[in-house]
Amino acid sequence: MKNLFPKSLSGRSWVIIFASLVVLLTTFGILVYEGSKKTVAMTLNGKEMVVKTHADTIKELFDEMDVSLRSQDYLYPNANTKVKDHLKVVWKQANKVHIVKDNEKKTIWTTAKTVAGLLKEQKIALNEHDQISPKPQAAIKDKMNIKIKFAFHLTYVDGGKEQQVWTTSATVADFLTQQGIILDKLDRVEPSLTATIKKNGVVNVIRVEKVTDVVEEPVQFAVVTKKDESLEKGKERVISAGMHGLVSRQYEVVLENGKEVSRKLISEQNLKEKKDKIVAVGTKDLALQVSRGAVETGKEFYVSSTAYTANCNGCSGRTATGLNLRANPNMKIIAVDPRIIPLGTKVYVEGYGYAVAADTGGAIKGYKIDVFMPSNQDCYRWGRKKVKIRILQ
Repeated sequence: MKNLFPKSLSGRSWVIIFASLVVLLTTFGILVYEGSKKTVAMTLNGKEMVVKTHADTIKELFDEMDVSLRSQDYLYPNANTKVKDHLKVVWKQANKVHIVKDNEKKTIWTTAKTVAGLLKEQKIALNEHDQISPKPQAAIKDKMNIKIKFAFHLTYVDGGKEQQVWTTSATVADFLTQQGIILDKLDRVEPSLTATIKKNGVVNVIRVEKVTDVVEEPVQFAVVTKKDESLEKGKERVISAGMHGLVSRQYEVVLENGKEVSRKLISEQNLKEKKDKIVAVGTKDLALQVSRGAVETGKEFYVSSTAYTANCNGCSGRTATGLNLRANPNMKIIAVDPRIIPLGTKVYVEGYGYAVAADTGGAIKGYKIDVFMPSNQDCYRWGRKKVKIRILQ
């Protein structure tokens, strides 16, 4: 055996030879190990890279790379797929996102890159009036809060003018701010500012203002009556004519949407004093004069009778002797033929009572009389009938 190696080799040379052999074998082993790795093309969160691995499955590959997989992540092919040379792997890491829709919170996992992508993924459609924060083009981040307010239809009335609008406001106050509506001090809103707005509801802004109105108004004079014993009953005489006064009144007027709703008197000033009308009313009993010779006192006879009122067709309201029947509707007067019963005669009429013959009529001829009644109904009740009449004086 010793003959196989030159005797001239020293111990040091043997060490060098051995070390070289080890290096050679190690290098060869490394080359063999590296050469046996499989090449995998990976796309991680949109970034492309190529790795070489001895991993048997995709899960082992990610473990090698110290990347934790979640069930919510997108991974293709799945984690249990065997690793082959030139395999393509796509992985998208899922982010936890909180979606708040009209105050309703929902937590989801998503692999979408942007808010717009998330909306499409969740099949959430927005119109131009809806509000979303952050904007659709914003990038998705883990634990992100996305707030969505869906717009709804609302009827808005301002000062009586109605219009249809879209809004995402929660309260009436928010809505007014969103619409740029400014309320004056006296204005009011229905419903109240703190009220919650409902879909298809109505917000009514009533514009209120106070103004001062100064007007001159007439003051009606009163009619004052005074008894006059020198004037016959039923007659009147104006002693002093009446005159209207004039007053200036200042009002506080409240207008709602331009229409007056209340008026309050603030001050009053007399510009001209009123003058009452004074009328003398006769109280003297009429001393009726007999136009012809008086008939016999106590005489009784039958006559045909009808009834009339002061307001009958063609009636003046005054008797042939000048009595005002309209002013004295309860007087007991009969119309007669003066040839039978002279004017001024006092009589008693059966069913009518004591009366005075103080009127005449075109149809009252002979033994006929017409009794005066206060109303048409009384006339209808009297009708036409024969009555006994007695001469008193």
